[in-house]
Amino acid sequence: MSERPLNDENGDLEPGETGTSGAADRFEEIVDAETDRDPDLAVIEAGSRTLRTQGGPPQGDGVPARPEDPEVDRALREVEAELAGRWGETKLDPSLVRMEALMDILGQPQRAYPAIHITGTNGKTSTARMIEALLGAFDLRTGRYTSPHVQSVTERISLDGAPIPAERFIETYRDIKPYVEMVDEREDFRMSFFEVITGMAFAAFADAPVDVAVVEVGMGGTWDATNVVDGTVAVVTPIALDHTDRLGSTPGDIATEKAGIVKSGATVVLSQQPVDAAQVLLKHAVEVDATVAREGMEFGVVGREVAVGGQLLTLRGLGGEYEEVFLPLYGAHQAHNAAVALAAVEAFFGIGSQHARPLDIDVVRRAFASVTSPGRLEVVRRSPTVVLDAAHNPAGARVTADGITEAFGFSRLIGVVGTSADKDVRGLLEAFEPIFAEIVVTRNSTPRAMDVDELAGVAVEVFGADRVQVEPRLDDALEAAITLAEEESEYSGAGVLVTGSVITVGEARLLLGRG
Repeated sequence: MSERPLNDENGDLEPGETGTSGAADRFEEIVDAETDRDPDLAVIEAGSRTLRTQGGPPQGDGVPARPEDPEVDRALREVEAELAGRWGETKLDPSLVRMEALMDILGQPQRAYPAIHITGTNGKTSTARMIEALLGAFDLRTGRYTSPHVQSVTERISLDGAPIPAERFIETYRDIKPYVEMVDEREDFRMSFFEVITGMAFAAFADAPVDVAVVEVGMGGTWDATNVVDGTVAVVTPIALDHTDRLGSTPGDIATEKAGIVKSGATVVLSQQPVDAAQVLLKHAVEVDATVAREGMEFGVVGREVAVGGQLLTLRGLGGEYEEVFLPLYGAHQAHNAAVALAAVEAFFGIGSQHARPLDIDVVRRAFASVTSPGRLEVVRRSPTVVLDAAHNPAGARVTADGITEAFGFSRLIGVVGTSADKDVRGLLEAFEPIFAEIVVTRNSTPRAMDVDELAGVAVEVFGADRVQVEPRLDDALEAAITLAEEESEYSGAGVLVTGSVITVGEARLLLGRG
């Protein structure tokens, strides 16, 4: 296991330095000076000014930067601080009591529009963004609620395909804050961060107003804060082992919890599932008299070809076949997400039950061609190519490994991995071991991050000491990985994959100049 200083193009650097004079000291100064606000932002902003590996201007991917107006930025930071003072997303009380109380006080905003409700283990956010794009292409005003965010908390609430402006986020929070405090006073526990943000989303959608809401669960289903909404269409993306301490130790156990979003009379769109999960979901659908559409039976991927910048698909929907659909995302898993999204939108429009015709193919093509999914096999730098992917469990890591192998064909791939401590880290590393020539282990800036030495110990057991490098700071880890990818000319096709956590990817994205 090696921990070595880096070289830039102009000569040797001392350990801990980057290619900008005094950058390391400046990095520490900024972090130290910002200890009373969000530590993620302090680290990210410091790194974004020191890395030599800047990737260029922000891209049009719907990920907002900090507000340019200092007053708006200050107000947003105040809201973020108040939200951060509540229970985090990993501390849960499995109950809908507080959410139901808030919805009652607000006048049931979540019932002001129909909803497509999405659960599953992997692929939820990408599927939600595809559903949103399709609905928008058919001239419906959409609200999308997803989590966690990649860079900015405002990403979680989108209107018409774009995160709500910081000003509107602040206004929405201030509007519902008195009612949140009323619930806090009544209940045994204060409302959590996730519950408050969910309430904000439902209120913002009703205020817009939207024609349809696309709502992603946070965790599980039955007692997730989003489950105060009754989705006319429920979507279940692939179920795998994650959050096993809270949801169960088998796919079937986890499916029992996730099935709770499928309501009486709804249509449930099921991606391909493990057998025990499928059995649970189908049994629940029968119990609540829901209509079922199954990937591989009623709809699916007929064909796919790797194309420049993504893939070309032929999809079979509930109403017919859709040919030559370009999807600007990589990996077979995204093709399956596209099939699920298409079926969900068809079901929302009554295709398969009330109508037999397909959707307008030109509109479908235009919608899928516009889809972005930040932090999902996303290229953020060239020469060498740096790819970001938010895989954080073994199942996600396996599809990411398959996707990057198929789409990029790197001659040599360096991994940068920073994980949360509560994940199956060994399983994730084992999934990546066949494709990583070397791995740089690091950590993101949140308290949930796994200790870098502990992560290194697991990595050494999986990869061997000679393939593992330790860089406790993410900016140094990125620098080290890019240097490794560049250092031997024979490996001109080398690349870097940053992965292990949505938070790690979000911070790397900012460090590399995206956002």
